[in-house]
Amino acid sequence: MQPTVEHSTYIEAPPADVYRLLATGEGLDSWFTTGAEVDARPGGSITFRWRNFGLDAIEAEDGGPVLEAVPGEVFSFHWSPGHPDRPTTVRIELKPYGRGTRVDLTETGFDAGDEKSLAAALMVATGWGEALTFLKYALEVPDAYTHPCRWRSDAETSAA
Repeated sequence: MQPTVEHSTYIEAPPADVYRLLATGEGLDSWFTTGAEVDARPGGSITFRWRNFGLDAIEAEDGGPVLEAVPGEVFSFHWSPGHPDRPTTVRIELKPYGRGTRVDLTETGFDAGDEKSLAAALMVATGWGEALTFLKYALEVPDAYTHPCRWRSDAETSAA
């Protein structure tokens, strides 16, 4: 059996707003990345870029082809987190739920027999949980949300 990463959350925002923050460069950069590019159509591409990300000021880039893009419903793409030779598939489904949106994220394509692929699965399992929490806060309490690429500069400003 191959590892699968699954996360679900509720966001009190309409599916169209959640989709915009997941499937556009401007949307991703508002809460998660720095310099993301998205051509949100099957056959298009997505590029994630992180500069000065989080407490360790990580610098990274990843991406791949867009597989599905149905505004307000589903966004899916390939990328290669932690294992450049083995792309995985991320599928994010959005469904109206109460006054907001149910977000169901699944990532597949990990190889249980490959140590590097298993390490990547563990990394994204925790990473997607954190990312969906960022997305939730960015949409529900935007005035209180601090982008993870600004944590370090905010901490340095506060210490001065």
